[in-house]
Amino acid sequence: MQRYSRAAIFLHWAIAALLAFQIAVGWALEDLGARGFALYQLHKSVGMTVLALTLARIAVRYWKPRPAKLENGWQGALASGVHGGLYAFMLGAPLTGWALVSTAKVKVPTLLFGVIPLPHLPLPASAHGLAENGHGLIAWLGIALLALHVAGALRHHLLMRDGLIWRMVPGRSTALLVALPALILVGFVAGRAILPAPQTTPAPAPVVEEADEDAAPANIAEAASAAAPADNVAANATQAAVEEPVGPPPAWTVQPGGHIGFSVGNDGETISGGFAKWTAQIVMDPDHPDSADIKVMIDMASASVGDAYKDGMLPGDEFFGVAAHPTATFTAKGAEATGANRYRARGTLTLRGVTKPQTIRFTLSGKDAIRKVSGSATIARAPFGVGNGDSSTGLGPQVALTFAFTAKRQD
Repeated sequence: MQRYSRAAIFLHWAIAALLAFQIAVGWALEDLGARGFALYQLHKSVGMTVLALTLARIAVRYWKPRPAKLENGWQGALASGVHGGLYAFMLGAPLTGWALVSTAKVKVPTLLFGVIPLPHLPLPASAHGLAENGHGLIAWLGIALLALHVAGALRHHLLMRDGLIWRMVPGRSTALLVALPALILVGFVAGRAILPAPQTTPAPAPVVEEADEDAAPANIAEAASAAAPADNVAANATQAAVEEPVGPPPAWTVQPGGHIGFSVGNDGETISGGFAKWTAQIVMDPDHPDSADIKVMIDMASASVGDAYKDGMLPGDEFFGVAAHPTATFTAKGAEATGANRYRARGTLTLRGVTKPQTIRFTLSGKDAIRKVSGSATIARAPFGVGNGDSSTGLGPQVALTFAFTAKRQD
């Protein structure tokens, strides 16, 4: 009996195993939310691999013609129809997935297996719904066609006993007859095995009343500040009230090497990152904090969490909306002492075109012309519209901000 070429046999079973993997993963992606981000990238990478192997399979089909059909009539027509449908599925599923990603509101960059960049297709955003619905429909039709294909192969091998299945098994090897179809099961099991474990329901997060923000320490440093003896705070405040400033408050220049970082909870994990570009204008007499005039400007396009996929999402409309709002600005007039070398500044934060009250806390160390500054803030992301899409459902409501830098007094 004439067999398929070895190239065709290899591509047949490789594609079958990868499709089983894709089906196992694809079923779960919608329910994983943000936890499925990395798996979603793998799903895209494997999908493009299936597309490439299918194109190779078509080329081999014409280079090495397949064996003649064993059946005619309606059975032969049905078999041909199923084969044609499977090729349409193997081409259509990756292409509609590619179109879906290319037309999504949130432009998620794709690096195939974390290495090869995949450009977006030049499609209008209006095509997103069609691509999404088409991808889901093609997936279900593909599953039905795969079931028919397997049923037909079993019919020929077990009922008709015409040896048709040996055309896809090298050397009529009984071991390969078992091992090759087993690859399909292996692909499906592998897809299920790499899914994240079901998430347990977390304990309710404590509700922080906005009016009590200053009374509740946001981190360990603030807790230590709150635990400072009350007489020290009172003495500091009294000293500030009695002593009058001598001359205008000094201006300070931020030295290279400073850092502004952020972190946010994400389905039980923590995403941490920072901003590479920012500037600060600071005027303040540490002995008279009410003289403070602070302005910090952050280049939002410089945000990074150390992951190429997620970094590509941050400038988009779901998060920072950099195209329309490239800069975030914090300003504060005046500060107050909360302990020895500890201060609090109430001001405003403008982010994505929205301005809201914001408090920062900071500590000064050193003396004379060089001071080290470190501090923190807790920012509610929802009022600024940060994280407003489907991929943000697992993000915590509060973003922790930290900063540290050295400032030199201007002469």
